[in-house]
Amino acid sequence: MAQVLEFKLPDLGEGLTEAEIVRWLVEVGDVVAIDQPVVEVETAKAMVEVPCPYGGVVTARFGEEGTELPVGAPLITVAVGERPASGAGDTGSQGSGNVLVGYGTSEAPARRRRVRQERPVSRASATAGQAGAAGAVKGRADAAATPVHARAAGPATALTAQAGGPATTVNGQGGPGADDGPVPVISPLVRRLARQNGLDLRALTGSGPDGLILRADVEYALRAAGQGAAAAPTAEPQPHVPQAPSPAPASRPSEAAAAGEIRTPLKGIRGAVADKLARSRREIPDATCWVDADATELMRARTAMNAAGGPKISLLALLARICTAALARFPELNSTVDAEAREVVRFGHVHLGFAAQTDRGLVVPVVRDAHARDAESLTAEFARLTEAGRTGTLTPGELTGGTFTLNNYGVFGVDGSTPIINHPEAAMLGVGRIVPKPWVHEGELAVRQVVQLSLTFDHRVCDGGVAGGFLRYVADCVEQPAVLLRTL
Repeated sequence: MAQVLEFKLPDLGEGLTEAEIVRWLVEVGDVVAIDQPVVEVETAKAMVEVPCPYGGVVTARFGEEGTELPVGAPLITVAVGERPASGAGDTGSQGSGNVLVGYGTSEAPARRRRVRQERPVSRASATAGQAGAAGAVKGRADAAATPVHARAAGPATALTAQAGGPATTVNGQGGPGADDGPVPVISPLVRRLARQNGLDLRALTGSGPDGLILRADVEYALRAAGQGAAAAPTAEPQPHVPQAPSPAPASRPSEAAAAGEIRTPLKGIRGAVADKLARSRREIPDATCWVDADATELMRARTAMNAAGGPKISLLALLARICTAALARFPELNSTVDAEAREVVRFGHVHLGFAAQTDRGLVVPVVRDAHARDAESLTAEFARLTEAGRTGTLTPGELTGGTFTLNNYGVFGVDGSTPIINHPEAAMLGVGRIVPKPWVHEGELAVRQVVQLSLTFDHRVCDGGVAGGFLRYVADCVEQPAVLLRTL
């Protein structure tokens, strides 16, 4: 007898709590095999194809393309012919292994089964022209909780919230567990947002599946509290046309468009980069030092290497090799600060990140064990990761775990910069463009290939003497590549 199983958005690893649906790979009615990819999602780290652990017929899809879903929200339901061998309901299926972090279909620990509580839900979808934040929150909740193929127009639901006031209601029903019991929140980002703004999550009823509190719910509650115009709870479900309080002019899409404003959501990779940069500036007491170096001999050495035959060696690979040699001499910069323990953690390996600009935004792929690679191996790995970044196929593991970052901003035609440290690392080396400039060489004025190098470092891990020593050694290797022979 066929059994309908619900497949939820799994934990994609690396602390990710939500993902945006980019493209559905199956339609309702399609037959899917075990571990067949059913949807392509974008996280703050990368594009990921999500495989379904069940084999059968797709009976429903949840969320349209462009919808952002929290981990644990339903993705699809599948009608299968037999009950999974694990006997764990929607946690497994025969024949599939653990295909992503956080879910799989082999034997799994017993879990408390969540009882879905039936209640009226709005089926209306928000559009860009809807006025007020209530419509936007309602539309996002519908996209996450309503099967795409089964949506129908229905009475609109007013989501009301008042920080520090009575429990928020949906369709006139009071929020469950307002005084005790667990708060239905998956995302730690949502908890932190509420905590930082003094908002009691027990006063909210979420618009997500099973009353899950989403970030949009918290943001709407904060806006409503700030404007002093949160709607009062209603006694019973009834059709409602949202009455937008008098928001600031910029919050109305029609007025913003009239003023010529363009608003771009900070989400996906761009949102993750914004959060990381802001956190770096907020937490790290950074300092920057810089020096000009004559790179003429380094460029000649690269030309000689490539003329000798074999795979071509990139300039970035030579600079990376110089960095790993410098970090061996000044290991203080290959570290991180554990703020809670008040300790500096020094690494015994160099996982070298490098900044790469792509159509999807700035990414920092990581070359694992860069200290153990030669220039040829580094060139090949840089090329592979750069291409993966351009095509959006970098995995979360290839974008995390770096211990030091190399930033070649010279490709943008600029000489210098003060880089922002890639949190939680302790330092970043910046490299400007290499251009002909007047230079005193062997006592005479000559035209040489000159580059500006800058080092931004966390002043908690070292003082200026260490940072200056590191940068001077890098400059010496750039000016006289033979210096590297000591470390080979």
